[in-house]
Amino acid sequence: MPQYHIMAHLELLQKAIQGSHLTLDEGLTLYLNASTSELMFAANQVRNKLHPDKKVTWLIDRNVNYTNVCVSGCQFCNFYRGANHKEAYITTIEQYKEKIDELFARGGEQLLFQGGMHPKLGLDFYTGLFRQLKGLYPKLKLHALGPPEVVHISQLEGISFRETLVQLIAAGLDSLPGAGAEILSDRVRGKISRNKCTVEQWLDVMLEAHKLGLTTSATMMFGHIETLEERIQHMIYMRNVQDQKPEGATGFISFIPWPFQDEGTSLKKLHGITNSITAEDYIRTIAISRLMLPNIPNIQASWLTVGKDTAQLCLHGGANDFGSIMIEENVVSVAGANYSFDETGIQLAIREAGFEPQLRNQQFQPLLFP
Repeated sequence: MPQYHIMAHLELLQKAIQGSHLTLDEGLTLYLNASTSELMFAANQVRNKLHPDKKVTWLIDRNVNYTNVCVSGCQFCNFYRGANHKEAYITTIEQYKEKIDELFARGGEQLLFQGGMHPKLGLDFYTGLFRQLKGLYPKLKLHALGPPEVVHISQLEGISFRETLVQLIAAGLDSLPGAGAEILSDRVRGKISRNKCTVEQWLDVMLEAHKLGLTTSATMMFGHIETLEERIQHMIYMRNVQDQKPEGATGFISFIPWPFQDEGTSLKKLHGITNSITAEDYIRTIAISRLMLPNIPNIQASWLTVGKDTAQLCLHGGANDFGSIMIEENVVSVAGANYSFDETGIQLAIREAGFEPQLRNQQFQPLLFP
């Protein structure tokens, strides 16, 4: 390797450790030229500045899918069904009660509430359901929908993203997941999810959410048809939105990257696109995300898609959060993500990695484990 590359990437690592924003070219230079151990060391330095204790956070929540009907037609998704499909459903209130009762019994209080972009479910459906659930369970937290759903509902109703969010918040929305980001490249989205919101729309929803004081998360699904440059640009889009949040707002509280799960997907069956991400690739992606995103406080390792061992290594390379035990996950699991943890297992995995487990809520406030 030429000496100037060595000097360049060492200087860039120091720049990142100091908390400066790296450019696209600088992020690419680091990813292409720094060793995995160098990236992990630098990312761990940034992590330790943001989180000087030896704690790794985790969460008890439950995924609930309000419907599997979706018009998006994403080529990486095996979950959705057409409106007239025999397996199409809309979850009933009795089913919600059964699922929420189990969640509360296990010490959780949050629903990760997602589904499809149903062509006939307008804003009244979601606001009515949120109010009904909050009426039945006043302590319930709704981490619900995502930018594509907000765009879809707004278009059905002919109202702005802001007005849609205002009404959802009034009905009980507590926080907004970073769902549907995939890769924030219109080139990529045009090929794998052409009926879903554009890059600009996804970012605009998040900008409005932050203006309204709504805590959100940021995600990235990678390892399919995107380029390395598009991955780094994706992170920069997230960072730019976070830079624009109002003073005092949380904005993006976490960044969660995970590799494309290919089993049975149209991308694999029709186009031969498979998950190209190795364990080392994932660890490097966690590390570079910690270096590229100094203004997003938490980085989550996706044990669900990469497994315990790889996720544990990520805790030494920039990640400080181990995510949820994921009671009932129905989307990525049907595409090949088959790892699982219960409350005991996730805490043991964190301790095995040399850290102290800390139960949290979606706002990353510490909770006592019951």
